[in-house]
Amino acid sequence: MRPSPAHRVGAAPLPRPNEQAGARTTLLLVVVVLLGIAVSAFWAYTSSKRGAAGANNEAAGPPAIHLSDATRAVLSRLESPVEIRFYAVLDPASVPDSVTAFAGRVDQLLSAYQQEGGNKIKVTRFNAQSNLSPNAAPADGIQPFNLDKGDACFLGLALVSKERKESLPRLLPEWEQALEPDLTRAIVRLLDATAAATAPLAASQVNTTAVQEVKTLIPNLAAVSVKEGTQILQDAALKDFTAAAKEMQAQVKEAEQRLSQVLNGGSEAEQQAARQHLQQVQAEQTEKLRQITARAKAQIDALQQLKSAAH
Repeated sequence: MRPSPAHRVGAAPLPRPNEQAGARTTLLLVVVVLLGIAVSAFWAYTSSKRGAAGANNEAAGPPAIHLSDATRAVLSRLESPVEIRFYAVLDPASVPDSVTAFAGRVDQLLSAYQQEGGNKIKVTRFNAQSNLSPNAAPADGIQPFNLDKGDACFLGLALVSKERKESLPRLLPEWEQALEPDLTRAIVRLLDATAAATAPLAASQVNTTAVQEVKTLIPNLAAVSVKEGTQILQDAALKDFTAAAKEMQAQVKEAEQRLSQVLNGGSEAEQQAARQHLQQVQAEQTEKLRQITARAKAQIDALQQLKSAAH
């Protein structure tokens, strides 16, 4: 994930706008990396303070969250609105109180982002009481969990700007210290992707693999409208997405259990290895889900090109 642009000053001839944007992005990347350690320490400190405040003075309410300078710099440079969709669909019967409390702190953090970002940040919240479509969370790249205990639970973030999307598919209390920098880098990567968006592909440039997949999934292509075909492709992608999430849930659960075990008595090296393993499993899962989403988009693009060429 990459941080937001910052200005570069030099004596050379004035660079073109795209060069200026690249320079700003590179500079702020360095800023966010340098502040990463400080941000993590800050989160550890504020998390401990939250716990102490809750024990000593529940009536005082949650403390104010102070965003890092790197995050504030990113939010101050937003040119396009960003919607943050917060999925906290948690079953009280299967989700520990510690996870529910963590979700509350995530909500407070998002409120700080919304306040700092002004009208450029919109937070949409989904919880067990919301009128949430069954497919909304998976379609946004959010990873289901606790499937073996009952209804699917979700705790993740999806960021949307100009039809571009980034997601933090599964939020875990163990990684709370990294949440703010991860979220900020997701915003930066989303904005970079939006800025780099190119014009739609010409018919001659359509992905040939996607074309063949469309013809396989929609054998009666000539008799199907673009809208109907798009729905067929989206349904197929959702099926693949759900299957992939279930298939890899066991791997994530095993990695989480391993981390829990070593945190209760393991050596520092074992703890670090367990954290890295969990992070790797989550990264692999996220990449697979992104590939499914990218393939579905390529198929829909191919469908539109095929139907356009037929008229």
